[in-house]
Amino acid sequence: MGIGGGIFLLVVGAILAFAVRDSIDAVDLTMVGYICMGAGALALILAIVVNAQRNRSSHTATVEHRETGLPPEERRREQ
Repeated sequence: MGIGGGIFLLVVGAILAFAVRDSIDAVDLTMVGYICMGAGALALILAIVVNAQRNRSSHTATVEHRETGLPPEERRREQ
């Protein structure tokens, strides 16, 4: 979902919880707003934690070097 989705859910939840005064039968918009705000806060925290873990990872490169005998310059001298 990411940081943007978390912020979106927080904003929509706040609008539903604090700004909407209409009522729908069998649906409490204030509670739906609080649920959206909770889900948005959770999504925001999880996105920040995942991004922090991604930044802490390190990568190592392995280079193999094999000796196959004399260097080309010395091979020419011997011939």
